Amino acid sequence: MSYPLVVSPLYIALCGLLVLVLAILVVRARLKFRVGVGAGGHPELERIIRVHGNAVEYIPMSLLLIVALEVTGGAAWLIHLMGSMLFAGRLLHVWGLGHSAGPSKPRQLGILLNWLVILVSSMLVLWRLLSGA
Repeated sequence: MSYPLVVSPLYIALCGLLVLVLAILVVRARLKFRVGVGAGGHPELERIIRVHGNAVEYIPMSLLLIVALEVTGGAAWLIHLMGSMLFAGRLLHVWGLGHSAGPSKPRQLGILLNWLVILVSSMLVLWRLLSGA
């Protein structure tokens, strides 16, 4: 079977699993603290909610840009680079924010990697579209 997208589905699937794991962690924490909506004044629950929330805020746009890069003819190595940077960045962010609500190097590096994926993918897609490449 042949698929029009070859590389990006791997990162879509990995990020999908990551978001699912984060959602499960939120539900487990909600059950632990007996909170249905919001964080109920529990800093640990609030942090877990933000880890999940940040992922669902950044991952979709990043993946759309990676798919757009692949659809516009980006090389497989480049799609793998952007996808692995995104996934590694998200894991670092989860680890950093999951351990401390304050600033942390893993959290900072994670968001930097994610922002680089958005910036580089956006610029490359625009360049490919505008140049006819």
